[in-house]
Amino acid sequence: MPPTTVLTVGSLHYDIMVKADHLPRKDETSVGSRWYPKFGGKGGNQAVAVARAGVASRMFGAVGEDDFGTFLRRALRGAGVEDGFVTTLSGVGSGMSVAIMDAEGDYAATIVSGANLQSDPAALADPALWHGIGLLILQNEVPEALNIAAAHQAKARGIHTILNAAPARDLSDDLIGLIDLLVVNAVEAEMMGAKPVDSLSSAADAANQLSLRFPAVIVTAASKGLAAVDADGQGFTVPAEKVKLVSSHGAGDAFIGALCAALVQAKSLYEAAIAASHAAALHVSTQD
Repeated sequence: MPPTTVLTVGSLHYDIMVKADHLPRKDETSVGSRWYPKFGGKGGNQAVAVARAGVASRMFGAVGEDDFGTFLRRALRGAGVEDGFVTTLSGVGSGMSVAIMDAEGDYAATIVSGANLQSDPAALADPALWHGIGLLILQNEVPEALNIAAAHQAKARGIHTILNAAPARDLSDDLIGLIDLLVVNAVEAEMMGAKPVDSLSSAADAANQLSLRFPAVIVTAASKGLAAVDADGQGFTVPAEKVKLVSSHGAGDAFIGALCAALVQAKSLYEAAIAASHAAALHVSTQD
């Protein structure tokens, strides 16, 4: 049997969620209706989404020696994610964010990375970390040096690497050369040089453009759906399911988790994209 555990190298955030009628403008003090803590960080959310899809999930990251870190570890374990390679660091706070969600389910957030910037790339060389791993997930909420180190370790072991390039930032040629599948949303695709994405057709154009730099690409276009180019150069689109939006918060992470859970089970990119699209639709329509 091929290895079927997914390794996520990435961020862990203690999210403070605030609900309000609208998102405040510059210099505005708005009044919220409630707040609550939530497990977060793109890395953590994606690792949990993998586990929820029924696939073994392992996390590499860092938290601070504080109550936020305790919360984050408990949430990982409660979701069935292996946390033995999550380091607790003294002298630095856990990563956290504050997000405001409006009545329509749209949100804006600010993150403070904290311990997520302090993971030791050398620790990625531990053979035990890679035992049983069939796929690696990366994002851009940790330093690029950590992503490069992880991708090099994966490449040396013949393991494919998926980069969810969020939040968008410039990528080095070294990292680009190590990525097997790039996943970006419309905004990130445009920030990486593609033309604006506002339809499935323009998403397909963006995927084709980005496929000149990456072996395979998925461009998501929110309520429109997604477009992709696979490793054989074949393009396809998947229209989004029609659902009532409760909140878009975390939809991309739910998509990545389901996508990678399907890929590590040897599904085709097309099959995995359909599963991921369904997971995202379910996520945005059923949140509290």
